[in-house]
Amino acid sequence: MPLPTSDPALDDTELGVARAALAQGRRQPARSLLARTGDDWDRRAHRVAVLALEPYAAAWAHEWLLADPACADAAVLLALAQVGRVLRGQEDAAVARAACREAAELAPADPTPWLGLLRLERDSGAEAVRIFEEVRSRHRDHHHAHHLMVARLAERRADGAPDPLHEVYDFAAWAAEQAPADSPLAILPVVAHAERYRVLAAHGFAPPDPAASGHWRDGRARDVMKAAFDWWLEWEHDGREHDGHPRHLIDLNFLAHAKVCEGSGAEAAALFHHIGRHATPEPWSYPDRDPHRAFHAARAAVVGTGTPPSD
Repeated sequence: MPLPTSDPALDDTELGVARAALAQGRRQPARSLLARTGDDWDRRAHRVAVLALEPYAAAWAHEWLLADPACADAAVLLALAQVGRVLRGQEDAAVARAACREAAELAPADPTPWLGLLRLERDSGAEAVRIFEEVRSRHRDHHHAHHLMVARLAERRADGAPDPLHEVYDFAAWAAEQAPADSPLAILPVVAHAERYRVLAAHGFAPPDPAASGHWRDGRARDVMKAAFDWWLEWEHDGREHDGHPRHLIDLNFLAHAKVCEGSGAEAAALFHHIGRHATPEPWSYPDRDPHRAFHAARAAVVGTGTPPSD
């Protein structure tokens, strides 16, 4: 089995090609990619967010917007690139918020600028909830926005002991129930368990080894894991596995991580087979681990993959 990679493009080969071209100063592939993506909102958010990671994305998008002031693709790429700069400590948040608002004005139906604003919110307060509802009013099942809200909600009462009734679990269950039967938001309750573990471990309420924490072994957790795995099996067995969703590999990483922590090796092995080399930093980095090594060690334990990578 190939060694894992943390390419943010995941298995979107067109995105990988466009991102590589952008890194080399060739801009047309990225422009064409965004134009082809249209109003597939989850895919658009994924592609814009990945292209925005390029160091010169903000400068290029700014030039593009100067040349074509009405171009919504240029505006949203600039907005998310500015958001990334804020999160890396390279930009003032007011600049990024203004760019997001300008992008939203150019494309009122697009939830992506609102996703940028949501990424700038560092807690789950009233403003984050308001922005999340703006996203949801444009695309009810927006994958990335739901993941962000779960991560923020998990941090409520961060200095408190484990609580099986924590609101993050209720939010995730509600979102999964509201979504269509084939929606990958069915995995969101698993994501909630991982995000809550991250917070608990960071504050000393859970051990730093997630597999030793017992966090995934109580009755509620086992019910959540079973429901999520059964959902995946149903769609995979029917030949309708949600591979078409641009972020499905993120979901599979969360589910594989949960199955490893639960001690369900055979189920984890099946998930690793579908993940292949596409490891994602979250949740393997939780609470403070090298995600590459953690993924490899977990996969080796249930599948067997040879010698782990050297430091």
